[in-house]
Amino acid sequence: MDRLLELTALAERSHFWFRGFRWFVTPLLARAAEGRPRGRILDCGCGTGSNLAMLEPFGDVYGFDLTWRGLAFAHEHGRRRIARASIGAIPFKTASFDLVTSFDVFQCLPDAVEQAAAREMARVLKPGGAAVFNFAALDVLRGSHSVLAEEVRRYSPARARQVLEGAGLRIERLTFLFASVFPLMLAARVGHRWRRPGGEAESGEWEITVPWAPVNGTLTAALAAEALAVRVVNMPIGSSLMCLARKPL
Repeated sequence: MDRLLELTALAERSHFWFRGFRWFVTPLLARAAEGRPRGRILDCGCGTGSNLAMLEPFGDVYGFDLTWRGLAFAHEHGRRRIARASIGAIPFKTASFDLVTSFDVFQCLPDAVEQAAAREMARVLKPGGAAVFNFAALDVLRGSHSVLAEEVRRYSPARARQVLEGAGLRIERLTFLFASVFPLMLAARVGHRWRRPGGEAESGEWEITVPWAPVNGTLTAALAAEALAVRVVNMPIGSSLMCLARKPL
């Protein structure tokens, strides 16, 4: 996981995936924060802290992560409202945040922690507050990156619904993302499994490295177009699932 965080810190400014992710999630964050100006926001599993900057226009942002390496990156870049903690036992008071987020964390949680994490996020959320999630999607996309990221599972829409509704959250939006690059990702992941049935963490590092500039630019353009479409329609397939859920009043 430390190696993944190191590679992420190098890639997340310009890599097509991270650019696309920010374009996808920012409008949903605006919808989630609507009516709660400058509310309190908690990023659960903040990693390198780069997503804290994305969240700052919507409120006062706090974050926590279990890895010291991720927190070190965040601290080096001026993040101070961060802590080391587990998503299964969030160290904040009940109903103390207007918005909680979790980006690509749940797929790495042990089975025993998965539901507890959703309940903890719901617990610290104020009634009527929103939760925004991004999950790695579809078991067919397991590959070298899954080994590098220490994935325990990938999500279907049904499983995401089960976990979040089991925590008492009401789902308002659930859509696949990265549909435009899904065929390429599927071919890469299936090809890796065929070549290396056991999987190797090192062999997945290329996926988190910024591609050759023309390739990165082409894929970035595809995701920019998809981000416009996602504002109005749900994607039928993709490598991620994005969800907006709300805690009932």
